[in-house]
Amino acid sequence: MQGEDIKKKLKDRIMSEIDLSVEPDDSDIGRIIDNCILSEAEAVHMPLVEKLQLRTELFNSFRRLDILTEYLDDEDITEIMVNGYDTIFLEKKGHIISAPKVFDSEEKLKSVVQQIVADCNRRINEANPIVDARLADGSRVNIVLYPVSLSGPVVTVRKFPKEVMTLDKLVGIGSLDAGVAKFLKLLIKAKYNIFISGGTGSGKTTFLNALSAFIPKDERIITIEDAAELQIREVPNLIRLEARNANVEGENEISIRDLIKTSLRMRPDRIIVGEVRDMAAIDMLQAMNTGHDGSLSTGHANSAQDMLSRLETMVLMGMDIPLSAIKKQIASAVDIIVHLGRLRDKSRRVLEICEVLEVDMSCGEIKMNTLFEFKETGDVEGKIKGLLRKINDLVNTQKLMNAGLYGIYEEINGEL
Repeated sequence: MQGEDIKKKLKDRIMSEIDLSVEPDDSDIGRIIDNCILSEAEAVHMPLVEKLQLRTELFNSFRRLDILTEYLDDEDITEIMVNGYDTIFLEKKGHIISAPKVFDSEEKLKSVVQQIVADCNRRINEANPIVDARLADGSRVNIVLYPVSLSGPVVTVRKFPKEVMTLDKLVGIGSLDAGVAKFLKLLIKAKYNIFISGGTGSGKTTFLNALSAFIPKDERIITIEDAAELQIREVPNLIRLEARNANVEGENEISIRDLIKTSLRMRPDRIIVGEVRDMAAIDMLQAMNTGHDGSLSTGHANSAQDMLSRLETMVLMGMDIPLSAIKKQIASAVDIIVHLGRLRDKSRRVLEICEVLEVDMSCGEIKMNTLFEFKETGDVEGKIKGLLRKINDLVNTQKLMNAGLYGIYEEINGEL
């Protein structure tokens, strides 16, 4: 008997033995699976390794996320792309491959989808076919159903490292230079407002987590996200807020804008917005301009300069005010932009760090001071080599002086 036939036979038998009149726990399901496997193994020779693998697959099917659980447990996999129940692609070590195992049926995939959204107190159906959610381990999930998706249920899972990525680890894997890491730590402590920009999959959330580790532990921090992904630890006075989608009647939505506004009444020292992608940008800028120095956020952009243009556009989405006034707000609020990118070898690197200066009255544009810029130095066996080359010194050093850190900055700057 083939492996898939054995698994199907066991699934049917396990289902028939589960007492549906009560809610079975994990141990009950595990005991039933073990008994069924042992009984089947008497009729069909099955090595111990195969028994253990079969037990895991069956348990995942009944109590967890079926085949997704196996891919979530594989630390080399960073993205799971389900294009219907019988087509799954994985991003593994930077390369996209076809998954060796898929769901048994569309019904099973739909069941897993409902389990994911229920755990996040969300709802998905044909009337509301698009949902952003998260898994218990913090992985980000986007789900699209029919009639929007013509390929059946589409599930995209962006995984995050099980261990929180630190700046030191980013230095270790070559995403950042050690001297620049020291410089960024100092900016965090001195309460510079920092925006992290980059394309999809460039590592913005991971980098934001790494920077947040250097926020002083005696400060009150409020994080605001669409779906909670940030993994800020060792900050005792931490408040985490998550936006809420509207219900099927289109009511009871709580937006990022609502959360930013209410956070200002919660006496934060710093506000961290996971990502700004719409008119909430104006509220974030106003928070930065009203005594909440050291705030952090991320945004999609192709360069540090493009991040400024994107902020201008997002503010215009929410307020009808002159562009010149918007530029002044941005220049006053944002101190530093750190731009990330994925290179052709799939590695994630800091490509640019720029200081935001005042508006140039002669041309009406925001002036920028490039502090560091990534320069490629070679290509060794398909791996890109390069370094963050210092371009200019920091102009606005007042926050460093106010924090009593200017002397340390001079020491670090001398080493760069």
